[in-house]
Amino acid sequence: MLDARRSGILMPISSLPGPWGIGCLSAHARDFVDSLARAGQSIWQILPLGPTGYADSPYSSFSTHAGNHYFIDLDRLVADGLLDEDELRGLDWGDDPARVDYGALYASRNRALRTAFASAPSPDADPAFGEFCARCSPWLDDFALFMTIKGLQGQAPWQSWPEDLRHRRPDAIAEIRDSHGHEITYWKWLQWVFDAQWSDLHSYARSRGISILGDLPIYVAADSADAWSHPELFDLDEHLSPRRVAGVPPDGFSATGQVWGNPLYDWDRHRDDGYAWWVQRMRRQLELVDLVRLDHFRGLESYFAIPAGHATAADGQWCPGPGMDLFDALREALGPLPLIVEDLGYLTDGVIDLRARSGFPGMQILQFAFDSREPSDYRPHRFPRDCVVYTGTHDNDTLRSWYGALAADDRAASVAYLNNARTPDEEIPWDFITRAMTSVANTCIVPMGDYLCLDGTARINTPAVPEGNWQWRMLDGAFTDGLADRVSRLTRVSERAPAHPRGTT
Repeated sequence: MLDARRSGILMPISSLPGPWGIGCLSAHARDFVDSLARAGQSIWQILPLGPTGYADSPYSSFSTHAGNHYFIDLDRLVADGLLDEDELRGLDWGDDPARVDYGALYASRNRALRTAFASAPSPDADPAFGEFCARCSPWLDDFALFMTIKGLQGQAPWQSWPEDLRHRRPDAIAEIRDSHGHEITYWKWLQWVFDAQWSDLHSYARSRGISILGDLPIYVAADSADAWSHPELFDLDEHLSPRRVAGVPPDGFSATGQVWGNPLYDWDRHRDDGYAWWVQRMRRQLELVDLVRLDHFRGLESYFAIPAGHATAADGQWCPGPGMDLFDALREALGPLPLIVEDLGYLTDGVIDLRARSGFPGMQILQFAFDSREPSDYRPHRFPRDCVVYTGTHDNDTLRSWYGALAADDRAASVAYLNNARTPDEEIPWDFITRAMTSVANTCIVPMGDYLCLDGTARINTPAVPEGNWQWRMLDGAFTDGLADRVSRLTRVSERAPAHPRGTT
């Protein structure tokens, strides 16, 4: 699947620099693509693109198909005459350019986008808008309706809506469509604008030889258009509340396990209709990105089910997943799948066998190689070629912060392995990056915070900690030409540079 040696950088869209509170599809995104190309990279890995819900996590989205309207480039709307830059500067975007202030963002971004929509020509008169709505109708209609009702209900989760709306009774839904058509159009317009801007950025990345690696969470959020519009596909009771929810048992991240709270799938129902919803979901992802990281792959071999309402994962149990049946259906409908699978966590022989039979490359985390709580399989000399090595993921601390907290015996093992006893602390991340890049793994991905040698303030997410995540932003100008050139030299010497980089002579 990923048989050529190549490398990339993990950098969430939200972490890009820029003036309006959060990274977006702006000139800064194009600048980042240019820096990737200068650095000899082939892949830009992002996090899920959906609109964020509870706790601002991209893994808890209001839709598995929609784009995050926070990522819309407001400067482009200014250039189109839909916004006034002076008015934007008068809004609250937070006071720290290195952090996303989601409270300020919620107020200011939504205000700016509604102003732009009010200033825009009627989208219904634009054939391109109609074509977009028709193409995306399998998910767009329900999403726009969901977000409209959610606004009318004070942003309450759909499980607490009035019964007629919760159960999508035809008369109640028809009344919403008749009375709030303008608001429904607004939510469709946001997706149209996002889609156009994303398409432009994606095309630009391709023109520079950069493939975008997206991320598909295995589960959908309980409070999502997906669960509301297709309750029959999930393990819900007669009141449409989850009987059991997703999570994981105790592990290195949490001594009591993690209760994610996502509704579990009714896999029998999915199997009976040929996994049609999954086919639609994957097709949409492959419209947006070039490669897909499938999160929590082991949950497709067997998944951990926790009784709804339980505070910890102590009473959960493993249940069989769809296995190869799902991948066979996806391949039959979509052809070859450019997937990377996140095969981390508690791995049984069944999970290992499923990954081997699926043929998708798995993941190796270099931080785990020097954590005595983890198996030694993560040491680079044990890597298979058909894998993707990471120094760390969005769930790990930065290399610099992780190394500073490493147990004495584990640090001694890393020093012996890397022969880096004399490396200054501020350069330690480069020893691990170099080992990852020079490993036999066909693909190497390094988080941007590691290349910048940043401390734990650049950590993206701390699992099992509900607050303070998904906030880090790179400062403008941090990805210098000098840094890109240093990455490029390492990329070339480790034979990961593209043969003919785009935009170079």
